[in-house]
Amino acid sequence: QLSAMIRILTVARKRSKRPSNTGGMTWKRVDLHIHTPGSEDYAEKGVSYLDILRKAEEEGLDAIAFTDHNTVAGYAAMQREISDLERWVTSGRYQAKDKERLEEYRRLLNKIKVFPGFELTATLGFHILAIFEADAPIRVMEHVLLQLNVPPASLDMGLTEVGATAD
Repeated sequence: QLSAMIRILTVARKRSKRPSNTGGMTWKRVDLHIHTPGSEDYAEKGVSYLDILRKAEEEGLDAIAFTDHNTVAGYAAMQREISDLERWVTSGRYQAKDKERLEEYRRLLNKIKVFPGFELTATLGFHILAIFEADAPIRVMEHVLLQLNVPPASLDMGLTEVGATAD
């Protein structure tokens, strides 16, 4: 029965990227398991966070979650880049490409909701996704990782395996 439902949803998705509004509710396209350069095994060399957002837009996604391995370093790096660009533009110490990059971030983030999170390595090698509210502070998420026994020295490394961190 589940496989029949999946086939129906797959056919419906192929017919229309945006299903129609039904009963006051709307369909949203999301991908809640996206790795970034913050994970050590990220295979796409030279891809930026802005490139990831552009790809999400190209795929018609309404929301995504950055869920790097045992870290929130990728999400934090994107936030730092945006903060730096805002500071440079506000102070008038920017190059034209900086302002264009900031405008592109703003355009995409206005269109695509980005949730921070991580993929935790648990006992017996299981991986568990943790997804937080979009405005969750980086330090809070890092604190959760520490409480789940991710070694402090590994917090920014995006290691795929850090040993069993928690049951």
